[in-house]
Amino acid sequence: MKPGERGAALLTVLMLVSVMAVLAASALERLRLSTRIAANAGAIDQARSYALAAEDIAVTRIGALVDADPARTPVGWAERETSLPLPGGTASVVVHDGGNCFNLNSVAVGQAGQRLMARPAGIAQFEALMQILGIGQGEAEHVAASLADWIDSDSFPLPQGAEDAAYAGGPTPYKTANTLVADSSELRAVAGVTPEIYDKLKPWVCALPVTDLSPINVNTLTPEQAPLLAMLLPDKLSADRARALLIGRPAGGYESGYAFWRTSSLAGMAPGGDVEAQTGVRTRWFALDLHVRLGDSEVDETALIEATVQPARLVRRSWGDGA
Repeated sequence: MKPGERGAALLTVLMLVSVMAVLAASALERLRLSTRIAANAGAIDQARSYALAAEDIAVTRIGALVDADPARTPVGWAERETSLPLPGGTASVVVHDGGNCFNLNSVAVGQAGQRLMARPAGIAQFEALMQILGIGQGEAEHVAASLADWIDSDSFPLPQGAEDAAYAGGPTPYKTANTLVADSSELRAVAGVTPEIYDKLKPWVCALPVTDLSPINVNTLTPEQAPLLAMLLPDKLSADRARALLIGRPAGGYESGYAFWRTSSLAGMAPGGDVEAQTGVRTRWFALDLHVRLGDSEVDETALIEATVQPARLVRRSWGDGA
Protein backbone atom coordinates (compact mmCIF):
# COMPACT_ATOMS: atom_id res chain seq x y z
CA MET A 1 0.00 0.00 0.00
CA LYS A 2 1.37 3.37 -0.97
CA PRO A 3 1.92 6.00 1.75
CA GLY A 4 -0.94 8.13 0.44
CA GLU A 5 -3.27 5.14 0.48
CA ARG A 6 -2.22 4.24 4.03
CA GLY A 7 -3.03 7.80 5.13
CA ALA A 8 -6.44 7.68 3.49
CA ALA A 9 -7.16 4.31 5.10
CA LEU A 10 -6.10 5.61 8.51
CA LEU A 11 -8.32 8.67 8.08
CA THR A 12 -11.24 6.42 7.15
CA VAL A 13 -10.68 4.27 10.24
CA LEU A 14 -10.50 7.34 12.46
CA MET A 15 -13.74 8.67 10.98
CA LEU A 16 -15.45 5.32 11.58
CA VAL A 17 -14.21 5.25 15.16
CA SER A 18 -15.50 8.79 15.69
CA VAL A 19 -18.92 7.91 14.25
CA MET A 20 -19.10 4.79 16.42
CA ALA A 21 -18.14 6.82 19.50
CA VAL A 22 -20.87 9.35 18.76
CA LEU A 23 -23.42 6.58 18.23
CA ALA A 24 -22.35 4.86 21.44
CA ALA A 25 -22.59 8.10 23.41
CA SER A 26 -26.02 8.80 21.95
CA ALA A 27 -27.21 5.30 22.79
CA LEU A 28 -25.87 5.64 26.33
CA GLU A 29 -27.62 8.99 26.79
CA ARG A 30 -30.88 7.51 25.52
CA LEU A 31 -30.48 4.63 27.96
CA ARG A 32 -29.90 7.06 30.81
CA LEU A 33 -32.93 9.10 29.74
CA SER A 34 -35.10 5.98 29.53
CA THR A 35 -33.91 4.96 32.98
CA ARG A 36 -34.74 8.39 34.40
CA ILE A 37 -38.17 8.39 32.74
CA ALA A 38 -38.92 4.92 34.08
CA ALA A 39 -37.77 5.92 37.57
CA ASN A 40 -39.84 9.11 37.44
CA ALA A 41 -42.91 7.21 36.24
CA GLY A 42 -42.44 4.76 39.07
CA ALA A 43 -42.16 7.60 41.59
CA ILE A 44 -45.31 9.26 40.23
CA ASP A 45 -47.21 5.96 40.43
CA GLN A 46 -46.05 5.57 44.03
CA ALA A 47 -47.03 9.16 44.80
CA ARG A 48 -50.49 8.55 43.35
CA SER A 49 -50.83 5.47 45.53
CA TYR A 50 -50.01 7.55 48.60
CA ALA A 51 -52.53 10.20 47.49
CA LEU A 52 -55.24 7.57 47.13
CA ALA A 53 -54.41 6.20 50.57
CA ALA A 54 -54.66 9.71 52.05
CA GLU A 55 -57.96 10.14 50.23
CA ASP A 56 -59.32 6.93 51.80
CA ILE A 57 -58.29 8.13 55.26
CA ALA A 58 -59.93 11.50 54.64
CA VAL A 59 -63.20 9.90 53.48
CA THR A 60 -63.31 7.76 56.62
CA ARG A 61 -62.60 10.68 58.95
CA ILE A 62 -65.11 12.94 57.20
CA GLY A 63 -67.74 10.24 57.58
CA ALA A 64 -66.98 10.02 61.30
CA LEU A 65 -67.12 13.82 61.62
CA VAL A 66 -70.59 13.98 60.09
CA ASP A 67 -71.84 10.93 61.99
CA ALA A 68 -70.93 12.63 65.29
CA ASP A 69 -73.79 15.10 64.73
CA PRO A 70 -75.76 14.56 61.50
CA ALA A 71 -77.83 17.71 62.05
CA ARG A 72 -74.96 20.12 62.69
CA THR A 73 -71.44 19.64 61.36
CA PRO A 74 -68.81 20.45 64.02
CA VAL A 75 -66.61 23.50 63.39
CA GLY A 76 -62.84 23.93 63.40
CA TRP A 77 -61.87 21.41 60.74
CA ALA A 78 -62.02 23.46 57.53
CA GLU A 79 -59.08 25.08 55.74
CA ARG A 80 -56.46 23.43 57.97
CA GLU A 81 -53.47 21.76 56.36
CA THR A 82 -52.48 18.34 57.68
CA SER A 83 -49.00 17.04 56.84
CA LEU A 84 -48.21 13.34 56.66
CA PRO A 85 -44.61 12.04 56.63
CA LEU A 86 -43.90 9.45 53.94
CA PRO A 87 -40.86 7.31 53.15
CA GLY A 88 -38.80 9.65 50.98
CA GLY A 89 -41.30 12.49 50.97
CA THR A 90 -44.38 14.14 52.44
CA ALA A 91 -48.11 14.45 51.81
CA SER A 92 -50.37 17.35 52.73
CA VAL A 93 -54.16 17.45 52.85
CA VAL A 94 -56.49 20.45 53.12
CA VAL A 95 -60.23 19.91 53.58
CA HIS A 96 -62.69 22.59 52.47
CA ASP A 97 -66.43 22.91 52.79
CA GLY A 98 -67.29 21.88 49.24
CA GLY A 99 -70.66 23.62 49.33
CA ASN A 100 -69.35 27.08 50.16
CA CYS A 101 -69.17 28.16 46.52
CA PHE A 102 -71.59 29.14 43.81
CA ASN A 103 -72.94 25.92 42.34
CA LEU A 104 -72.97 26.54 38.59
CA ASN A 105 -75.67 23.91 38.13
CA SER A 106 -78.06 25.84 40.38
CA VAL A 107 -79.08 28.07 37.45
CA ALA A 108 -81.20 25.12 36.35
CA VAL A 109 -83.63 22.78 38.06
CA GLY A 110 -84.02 19.06 37.42
CA GLN A 111 -81.81 16.00 37.30
CA ALA A 112 -79.13 14.83 34.89
CA GLY A 113 -80.64 12.60 32.23
CA GLN A 114 -84.05 14.20 32.69
CA ARG A 115 -85.56 17.50 31.59
CA LEU A 116 -83.64 20.50 32.90
CA MET A 117 -85.19 23.97 33.04
CA ALA A 118 -83.76 27.39 33.85
CA ARG A 119 -84.13 28.45 37.50
CA PRO A 120 -84.63 32.22 37.97
CA ALA A 121 -83.48 32.16 41.62
CA GLY A 122 -80.15 30.56 40.73
CA ILE A 123 -79.67 32.91 37.78
CA ALA A 124 -80.32 35.93 40.03
CA GLN A 125 -77.81 34.74 42.63
CA PHE A 126 -75.15 34.23 39.96
CA GLU A 127 -75.79 37.71 38.59
CA ALA A 128 -75.54 39.16 42.10
CA LEU A 129 -72.26 37.38 42.82
CA MET A 130 -70.71 38.60 39.57
CA GLN A 131 -71.68 42.19 40.25
CA ILE A 132 -70.28 41.97 43.80
CA LEU A 133 -67.01 40.77 42.23
CA GLY A 134 -66.89 43.81 39.96
CA ILE A 135 -68.36 42.39 36.75
CA GLY A 136 -70.71 44.79 34.97
CA GLN A 137 -74.45 44.27 35.16
CA GLY A 138 -74.87 43.68 31.42
CA GLU A 139 -72.05 41.15 31.29
CA ALA A 140 -73.34 39.42 34.42
CA GLU A 141 -76.85 39.08 33.00
CA HIS A 142 -75.49 37.71 29.71
CA VAL A 143 -73.21 35.15 31.38
CA ALA A 144 -75.86 33.95 33.85
CA ALA A 145 -78.55 33.55 31.18
CA SER A 146 -76.10 31.88 28.79
CA LEU A 147 -75.08 29.40 31.51
CA ALA A 148 -78.73 28.50 32.10
CA ASP A 149 -79.17 27.97 28.34
CA TRP A 150 -75.97 25.88 28.32
CA ILE A 151 -77.52 23.50 30.86
CA ASP A 152 -81.27 23.51 30.14
CA SER A 153 -82.86 20.97 27.81
CA ASP A 154 -84.63 23.31 25.40
CA SER A 155 -83.27 25.16 22.38
CA PHE A 156 -84.95 28.51 23.06
CA PRO A 157 -82.55 31.17 24.35
CA LEU A 158 -83.43 33.19 27.42
CA PRO A 159 -83.36 36.99 27.12
CA GLN A 160 -79.63 37.78 26.89
CA GLY A 161 -78.91 34.05 26.79
CA ALA A 162 -77.30 31.86 24.12
CA GLU A 163 -78.32 28.56 22.57
CA ASP A 164 -76.68 26.54 19.77
CA ALA A 165 -76.91 29.29 17.13
CA ALA A 166 -74.65 31.54 19.21
CA TYR A 167 -71.84 28.98 19.07
CA ALA A 168 -72.25 27.90 15.45
CA GLY A 169 -70.42 30.82 13.86
CA GLY A 170 -67.12 30.60 15.71
CA PRO A 171 -63.81 29.25 14.37
CA THR A 172 -64.63 25.91 16.02
CA PRO A 173 -68.42 25.53 16.07
CA TYR A 174 -69.97 23.61 18.95
CA LYS A 175 -73.29 23.18 20.73
CA THR A 176 -74.59 23.71 24.23
CA ALA A 177 -74.21 20.77 26.61
CA ASN A 178 -77.90 20.46 27.57
CA THR A 179 -76.82 18.70 30.75
CA LEU A 180 -75.19 19.52 34.07
CA VAL A 181 -71.77 21.14 34.16
CA ALA A 182 -69.24 18.45 35.08
CA ASP A 183 -66.35 20.74 36.03
CA SER A 184 -66.19 24.46 36.71
CA SER A 185 -63.60 24.88 33.91
CA GLU A 186 -66.46 24.18 31.48
CA LEU A 187 -67.65 27.72 32.20
CA ARG A 188 -64.98 28.97 29.78
CA ALA A 189 -67.03 27.60 26.87
CA VAL A 190 -70.15 29.58 27.80
CA ALA A 191 -71.04 32.67 25.77
CA GLY A 192 -69.93 35.92 27.37
CA VAL A 193 -67.27 34.35 29.59
CA THR A 194 -64.02 36.11 28.70
CA PRO A 195 -60.66 35.03 30.18
CA GLU A 196 -60.87 38.02 32.53
CA ILE A 197 -64.35 37.08 33.75
CA TYR A 198 -63.35 33.45 34.20
CA ASP A 199 -60.30 34.42 36.27
CA LYS A 200 -62.54 36.49 38.55
CA LEU A 201 -65.09 33.70 38.94
CA LYS A 202 -62.78 30.70 39.24
CA PRO A 203 -62.17 30.93 43.02
CA TRP A 204 -65.89 31.34 43.71
CA VAL A 205 -67.63 28.72 41.59
CA CYS A 206 -67.96 24.95 41.65
CA ALA A 207 -69.90 22.26 39.82
CA LEU A 208 -71.78 20.11 42.30
CA PRO A 209 -73.49 17.06 40.73
CA VAL A 210 -76.94 18.41 41.67
CA THR A 211 -79.00 21.47 40.78
CA ASP A 212 -79.53 22.53 44.40
CA LEU A 213 -79.09 26.20 45.20
CA SER A 214 -75.60 26.75 46.62
CA PRO A 215 -75.68 25.07 50.07
CA ILE A 216 -73.96 27.70 52.24
CA ASN A 217 -72.87 26.61 55.73
CA VAL A 218 -72.93 29.77 57.86
CA ASN A 219 -70.58 28.15 60.40
CA THR A 220 -67.80 27.19 57.97
CA LEU A 221 -68.02 30.11 55.53
CA THR A 222 -64.88 32.21 55.99
CA PRO A 223 -64.94 36.03 56.21
CA GLU A 224 -63.07 36.10 52.89
CA GLN A 225 -66.03 34.26 51.34
CA ALA A 226 -68.50 36.97 52.39
CA PRO A 227 -69.63 37.65 48.77
CA LEU A 228 -71.26 34.20 48.78
CA LEU A 229 -73.46 35.33 51.66
CA ALA A 230 -74.08 38.78 50.23
CA MET A 231 -75.29 37.32 46.91
CA LEU A 232 -78.29 35.83 48.74
CA LEU A 233 -79.66 39.28 49.66
CA PRO A 234 -78.01 41.62 47.17
CA ASP A 235 -80.33 44.56 47.84
CA LYS A 236 -80.03 44.33 51.63
CA LEU A 237 -76.72 42.77 52.63
CA SER A 238 -73.40 44.19 51.40
CA ALA A 239 -70.22 42.13 51.20
CA ASP A 240 -68.63 44.27 53.92
CA ARG A 241 -71.54 43.76 56.28
CA ALA A 242 -71.58 40.03 55.53
CA ARG A 243 -67.86 39.89 56.33
CA ALA A 244 -68.46 41.63 59.66
CA LEU A 245 -71.19 39.10 60.48
CA LEU A 246 -68.85 36.20 59.81
CA ILE A 247 -66.04 37.75 61.85
CA GLY A 248 -68.44 38.25 64.77
CA ARG A 249 -69.83 34.72 64.59
CA PRO A 250 -70.00 32.80 67.91
CA ALA A 251 -66.88 30.70 68.54
CA GLY A 252 -68.88 27.49 68.42
CA GLY A 253 -70.97 28.59 65.46
CA TYR A 254 -74.73 28.94 65.17
CA GLU A 255 -77.13 26.22 66.25
CA SER A 256 -79.07 26.46 62.99
CA GLY A 257 -79.56 28.51 59.87
CA TYR A 258 -82.78 29.77 61.41
CA ALA A 259 -80.83 31.11 64.41
CA PHE A 260 -78.33 32.82 62.11
CA TRP A 261 -80.94 34.78 60.19
CA ARG A 262 -82.60 35.92 63.41
CA THR A 263 -79.57 37.50 65.04
CA SER A 264 -79.92 41.16 65.98
CA SER A 265 -77.36 42.12 63.32
CA LEU A 266 -79.75 40.88 60.63
CA ALA A 267 -82.89 42.53 61.98
CA GLY A 268 -85.17 43.49 59.14
CA MET A 269 -83.39 41.21 56.65
CA ALA A 270 -85.56 38.13 56.87
CA PRO A 271 -84.73 35.97 53.83
CA GLY A 272 -87.24 34.27 51.59
CA GLY A 273 -87.98 30.58 51.98
CA ASP A 274 -85.51 29.46 49.30
CA VAL A 275 -82.63 31.46 50.76
CA GLU A 276 -83.27 30.29 54.30
CA ALA A 277 -83.46 26.69 53.09
CA GLN A 278 -80.13 26.88 51.28
CA THR A 279 -78.25 28.20 54.31
CA GLY A 280 -77.62 25.98 57.28
CA VAL A 281 -75.07 24.45 59.64
CA ARG A 282 -74.62 21.04 58.02
CA THR A 283 -72.02 20.28 55.36
CA ARG A 284 -72.94 17.77 52.68
CA TRP A 285 -70.02 18.24 50.29
CA PHE A 286 -66.36 18.16 51.29
CA ALA A 287 -63.55 19.15 48.92
CA LEU A 288 -60.03 17.77 49.31
CA ASP A 289 -56.75 19.23 48.06
CA LEU A 290 -53.94 16.68 48.30
CA HIS A 291 -50.28 17.21 47.46
CA VAL A 292 -47.65 14.45 47.53
CA ARG A 293 -43.93 14.96 47.03
CA LEU A 294 -41.57 12.00 46.60
CA GLY A 295 -38.04 13.10 45.82
CA ASP A 296 -38.27 15.19 42.66
CA SER A 297 -41.76 13.92 41.79
CA GLU A 298 -44.96 15.71 42.79
CA VAL A 299 -48.63 14.79 42.46
CA ASP A 300 -51.69 16.97 43.09
CA GLU A 301 -55.18 15.59 43.53
CA THR A 302 -58.52 17.25 44.14
CA ALA A 303 -61.56 15.28 45.22
CA LEU A 304 -65.20 15.88 46.07
CA ILE A 305 -66.84 13.77 48.79
CA GLU A 306 -70.51 13.46 49.64
CA ALA A 307 -70.90 12.87 53.36
CA THR A 308 -74.65 12.72 53.93
CA VAL A 309 -74.82 9.17 52.58
CA GLN A 310 -73.65 6.12 54.51
CA PRO A 311 -70.81 5.55 54.16
CA ALA A 312 -69.33 8.83 52.85
CA ARG A 313 -68.44 8.39 49.19
CA LEU A 314 -66.08 9.82 46.61
CA VAL A 315 -68.02 11.72 43.93
CA ARG A 316 -65.22 13.05 41.75
CA ARG A 317 -61.44 12.96 41.56
CA SER A 318 -59.01 14.82 39.33
CA TRP A 319 -55.24 14.93 39.05
CA GLY A 320 -53.19 18.10 38.72
CA ASP A 321 -50.43 18.97 36.26
CA GLY A 322 -47.82 17.27 38.38
CA ALA A 323 -49.48 13.89 37.86
